[in-house]
Amino acid sequence: MLALTRKKGESIIVNNDIEISILELRGDQVKIGITAPKEVPVYRKEVYLQIQKENEAAVSLENANLLKNIL
Repeated sequence: MLALTRKKGESIIVNNDIEISILELRGDQVKIGITAPKEVPVYRKEVYLQIQKENEAAVSLENANLLKNIL
């Protein structure tokens, strides 16, 4: 993991086309802004993990249905 220190108004560039900006600091919270191409999905980690879990469940169900049809 790369750890960087940034101040309000400063940014980080990732892969030449994604900009992560520090918008606001309030207590122990940091408000960030992300500018990325539309084809690059950006999720909060907890949302991303839920999507992955649901995708895995859907694949498992689909595989079970395929096996049921074969037998």
